[in-house]
Order: sequence, then structure tokens, then C-alpha cells
Amino acid sequence: MRILYAIQGTGNGHICRAGEIVPLLKKNHEVDVLVSGTESEIVLPFDINFKFHGLSFVFGKNGGIDLLKTYKKSRVRNLLKEINSLDVSVYDLVLNDFEPVSAWACYLKRKPCIALSHQSAVIHPLAPRPNKVDLIGRAILHHYAPSTHAYGFHFEPYDHQIFTPVIRSDVRQQPVETLPHYTVYLPSYSDKNIMKMLMHFPHIQWKVFSKHTDKKYRENNVEVVPIEHKGFIESMASCTGVVCGAGFETPAEAIYLQKKLLVVPMKGQYEQQCNAAALKQMGVPVMKSFKKKHLHIFSEWIESSKVITKEYPNHIEQILQDILEKHSVIQLPQQTIKRKEPESAGQFKKWQLKRILKEI
Repeated sequence: MRILYAIQGTGNGHICRAGEIVPLLKKNHEVDVLVSGTESEIVLPFDINFKFHGLSFVFGKNGGIDLLKTYKKSRVRNLLKEINSLDVSVYDLVLNDFEPVSAWACYLKRKPCIALSHQSAVIHPLAPRPNKVDLIGRAILHHYAPSTHAYGFHFEPYDHQIFTPVIRSDVRQQPVETLPHYTVYLPSYSDKNIMKMLMHFPHIQWKVFSKHTDKKYRENNVEVVPIEHKGFIESMASCTGVVCGAGFETPAEAIYLQKKLLVVPMKGQYEQQCNAAALKQMGVPVMKSFKKKHLHIFSEWIESSKVITKEYPNHIEQILQDILEKHSVIQLPQQTIKRKEPESAGQFKKWQLKRILKEI
């Protein structure tokens, strides 16, 4: 079978998952790999056949998305060209990890697209939600990378099509110990803003992994290092506790490693708000923002010894086998075929907006 495996390159989680999935697919199938996005630091250990600009959100320094940089990096006309240039008809199967170019190419060219992502689990009706409704955020998750069939990964198997996280082999094989330091990864905050909080606890050794520096440095009890794959895993596996955003892969790995965990969801990021709701339901402390007004939550967590643990078995090979067997021959539902395709960039934007507004 000839398979296209498409990966969202914003953030490291999708890339980490691909590092486990693609080699398994390549055992018995011809696999092309597509990556779009610009915000990942992890290098894949295999060839990439298609590299697109796609759509990327740029991390800010105050706890959210940098909207100005995100706007400057967005290229709607270029996106449409990338979609039209991708010939998905040559593939027997398209597997998509929240990647927009291949998803829209399949949608517009009437090609089945199988979503295999965390986002597919987040939008599932049985998955936890925050109390505050975010209509725009929900619409983005539904329409950013449309699919004909969806399977997801989440912290808990909330439904038969939702699986527990794919824990990368490097993490499973890493020796676990407990040293005095705490590991911190908050990419949407500047080093300065993180320092302001950590300096309140001079008796703690902090190791901060930063997207905002390219060299290692230290200020008092805080060590700051650039993001580095091996060093991050070693630090997380040997630390007392992990402070991170409410993404998916890092909290899941911290839980797997049986580390004390506290999460800080990004502002204006609906997916992370949903993740935070799921983690809070499991008993993981959540800080609305990494600021002084929430210092009491941070302090209580440092003093606490409570650890949330899950086994997260390695069953990805069986999951892939089941999905491939089920979708080796697939027909699109009738309502997917009946649609009018946009003919220009302007029509594309209006058409997509109309669909999102209809969903809301």
C-alpha cells in the first residue's frame, strides 16, 4: 500500500509521534512523509518527501500566541498553491496528524483522509471541555484539517476510537530517578517572565528549557538551556517535578515517568484549555497563567508529593494495523462528494469562513 503520512510541524508533539509511527508503517508499506509548519525543534530520523509552509501559530512571550508574528508568517495564497500542488490521488491512503495542506487537498479533490491525531480526540463529544465555551477555538479545531474518518489520542480512552498517548521509545527506555531539580518547559513565556516566578523559590533548583535562547546560561538557582531532544528527556526523567504548558505529549510523558506535574494552558488556545480540563479531572494542578497572582497554587504544588500516574502501554502497532485493515478500501460519504470547490484564493477564504460560521 502506498501511504502519505502528513504531520503538523507547529510544536514538537506531532513530530515525536511521527517518529514512532512512520517506521512502523515503513515496515510493510511505501510511505511518503509530508510536514508543514515552522515551529518544531525536533529533527525526524527519516526523509521528508514534502516540506510545506502550511499554517503555523507562533509562540509569544506572555503566555499565548504572538498574533502579529503569526499573521506575518501566514500566507493564504501560498497555502492554496501548496494544496493544489499536492497530488493525493497517487496514494492508497492518507493519514493526517492535524496537517492542513494534505487535509484540504483531500477535501477539495474528493480523497478520503484519515485523521490520527490528538486534536481528533479533543473534539470528540465524550472528551473533557473547559467550562468557558470558545466557539472560534472549537471551529478552528473542527475545520483546520478536515477528515473523513477520525481516530485520536488522549490522556484517557474516552471512547473506542480514542487511544492512550504514544510515548516515544526514547522516553520508555530512559532510566528514571529522582534528583532535586525541577524541569520547566513553557514556550509561550519569555525567559524573563519565567524567572520572575521561579525566583520566589530560591531553595529549588530549576532547569528551564527555552525556545527563546540559543545558548545556555544561569541566574542564581535557575539554569536556562535551549530546547534539545536528548537533554530534555534526561532532565524530565530525573527531576522531582515538571512544569509545562497544557499541550499533550509533554504532560503525557511526565505522567508516564511518574513525575509530579503542574500545567499552565496557553491563553487563547482552546486545545490547551481542553487538555487542562482533562488533566484537572485526573487530579493534575492547573495554573491559569504563570503569574504572581497564582503563586499560591505554585507554592502548594511544590510542597505537595502527589503524583498522577498511568501505565500507557505501547499498543501503537496494533492500532495502526486495525486502521489500515479497516480503511485499505474506503468510500466517501455522499454529503462529502456534493460540494462546490473554490476556484480562487478569495473564494477559498470566503468559502471556508462560511463553513466555520455555519458550524458555530
